[in-house]
This record gives sequence, structure tokens and C-alpha cells, in this order.
Amino acid sequence: MKLLYNIKHSKEKVSFSEALIRGLGKNQGLFFPINLPKFSSSEIDTLLKMNFIERSAYILSKYIGAELLYENILTCVKNAFTFPVPLVFIKKNIAILELFHGPTLAFKDFGSRLMASMLMNQVKEGYKLIKTKPLVILTATSGDTGAAVAHAFYGLKNIHVFILYPKDKISILQEKSFCTLGGNITTISVDGDFDICQSLVKQSFEDDFLKKKLHLNSANSINISRLLAQVCYYFEALSQISERIRATNKLVISVPSGNFGNLTAGLLAQSSGLPVQCFIIATNLNDTVPRFLQSGIWNPLPTLSTLSNAMDVSCPSNWSRIEELFRREKRSFDELKYGCVNDELTKDTINKLSKLGYIADPHTAVAYQVLCDQLNCGEFGICLGTAHPAKFKKLIEFVLDKKVNVLLPDVLKNQIKLPILSYRISGCFSKLRDLICSIVL
Repeated sequence: MKLLYNIKHSKEKVSFSEALIRGLGKNQGLFFPINLPKFSSSEIDTLLKMNFIERSAYILSKYIGAELLYENILTCVKNAFTFPVPLVFIKKNIAILELFHGPTLAFKDFGSRLMASMLMNQVKEGYKLIKTKPLVILTATSGDTGAAVAHAFYGLKNIHVFILYPKDKISILQEKSFCTLGGNITTISVDGDFDICQSLVKQSFEDDFLKKKLHLNSANSINISRLLAQVCYYFEALSQISERIRATNKLVISVPSGNFGNLTAGLLAQSSGLPVQCFIIATNLNDTVPRFLQSGIWNPLPTLSTLSNAMDVSCPSNWSRIEELFRREKRSFDELKYGCVNDELTKDTINKLSKLGYIADPHTAVAYQVLCDQLNCGEFGICLGTAHPAKFKKLIEFVLDKKVNVLLPDVLKNQIKLPILSYRISGCFSKLRDLICSIVL
């Protein structure tokens, strides 16, 4: 059953399992659903009354169809979504959806854990694409993806994971959280920025030698399973607000945006019928998309290092999926609001939220500030909280000039004491290829 197509080659159609296992299509094209689920208002009301696990499994089943049994999807969701998703009210008209209560304290845990669970389900089923070659997962990270992927796939048999990250451009806690595991997790420090890391991953998928010897996949948000996992928590957000607020049809969601998988998922939820009035794109100074929406010119600039480092992306891969969605549904980019926040304003916003009794990481602060700037009278705003403040405790304490009571879980406390096991390479693709081959072959 062919459920998805390659955005760059529309004639290339694949099943969900094939998209899950391959990651990318020809010419590094992203896979996108052929048919998008549409829920009526009454169906939305029914969905919002369900619990998070059952609702999520139902929504995913509508994207995946009969290819995977509903019971299998439900089991994968139960294994992946094992942590709460609280909506915390900051003001009468603003709330923060906390997506950082998973094992690596970032929203990436949703997609990474669901992908790992679904992939292992297919491995156990003996899926033909995995039988003949070593399965290698390649992922680039600007901070949080690496930890989520590493912990989701750590210890899984017959799966080799390589995670690339920009040297000296992620926090020491972020680095320690995934570069100390070893085993089937290989971490690589790259001389360059995130976009170079992402480019190396994409080059790997086009390399004839690697394609011949290995079965390559990616656990970045370019993988459709990670993206669909994120659709689920937008429904959860609305289930936690009153019917009165939902009935106003004036719900606005601010999304901290780097590689734009989070926003893509939200727009898919909206397209399916979730009553969201509009989305706000919140970026740091890496503002390729806001500048594009303003001028109509796509002009990525060199990536800048900021306090909200997981959003330090100048060439967001998922923007092509958003363009495809808007093209198919004849939507206008005028629907989207946007704003950019520099480091000084990020610090000010962390202070502002602290005075309201809320400790926020810099990524959440960026989204909150843009939401405050854009929210109109009568609207209700939700800001996505994407990383736990404990991961940025030193920065937050410096900004607030006081100690804050945010605690790391024991597993991360223990990892801080461990040595970093990363390899270091230049931004040269041949170096990456040689390293992969020396470890796997």
C-alpha cells in the first residue's frame, strides 16, 4: 500500500514502512502523505475527550492506514509516550505546553522514541529492506535531537547509530547527554555548524558506495515517523483547555523553530481539522524563513551561534514539506505570523517569565516573547516549551543572578561524570564515509 510520495519526485511512492526504514527518497527528497486525514468538528470533539495514548494511536492509524495493525500502533505509542505533557497556565490568556518531560528532557523524545519503537516492530517482522545489509541510522543535531535519538536507540541490536554535531556549538550538558554512551551509538564532532552536519548526512544518502554496502536511514525530523509523532501533542494541548476557549476559534500557537519539524506537525494537525486560528513562527537570529515570508526571497545566511542553540539552523529541511502542504491545500503564507528574538531579548524574557513564577529555557523564551508580541486582544495563546530548564541551569542562573531550583534526573547527573567518546572530523564527506566504514564494515 503506497501511502507517501517523494516531494522532489512525485512518481516515487512508498509504503509507510518503507518511508520509515529509508528515511529519504531519491535526490534527498522528503516523503509526504498522499492523503491527509480530515476530521469533522464532532470527530475532533470526540478525539479531545480521549486519553493521550489512545488518541495518538488513532490519529497515527489514520496516516498509516491498514498497513500496520492498530494494535501494533497502540503498542508502539504506549512504549514511546511514557511521560506527561502538561499545559501550564502563565497568564489568563497564555499557557506553555511542556514537551520536555521525557528521558532526555526535550520535545525530540516524542519522535525519536516512536521511531525506535516502530522500527523495532518492523525489524521483528523481518522487513525485507533490513534483511541483507547492516542498518545504519545517521542523524545531525544542533543540540537536543542527538540525546533523544541516542537514548531511544541505545542498546538495540543490529542497529548502528551515528550522530553528527557541530563542535563547540552545543552545551556541555547536551554533549555529555549523548556522547558518553558508546555501544551502538557513535558520536562525531564536526568542524562547522549544524547545516554542515546536515549536509554530510544528506551526502551519505547519495553516496553509491555507502548505499551498496549499508542500509541507511535518518532519525532527524526528515523521517516521517518522527514528524507524525509530533502531530499528536497538538491535539493533547487542545484537550487541556476549556471548550469555551476552543469555541472562540481564536487559538494561537507559537512554535520555536529551527529545522521546522515542529511547525510542520502543527500545520498538519490544523489541516486535519484541529481548531487553531494561526501559528506563529518564532526564531532566533537564524531567520531564513521570516525573511523569506517578508521578501519572497530564499536567502540562507551563515548560521549564527545563539543562546537557543537547538534552533541554530539556516537551511531548515522541513520547510519543503510546509510549502508542499500549502501548495496542495491552496493556502497562503499570509496565514503565518513570525518574529525573531536576539540573545539580549531572550535573556530579558527569561527574566520576565521568572517574575511570573516560571523558569524557562532559552528556546521556550524565544517562543513566549514572539507570542506576547503577536497575540491580539481576545485571543488565547499557547507557547511550546521544548527543553527543560535544567539543561540550561548555568545560563539561567547567570541571567537571573540567583540559584534556581531545577533538578536533573539521576541518569543525566551520572552522565556528566563520564568521558566524551566522540570522534572529530572536518566537514569533508570522505572523512565521514571512512569513519562509518571502519566501524560498521
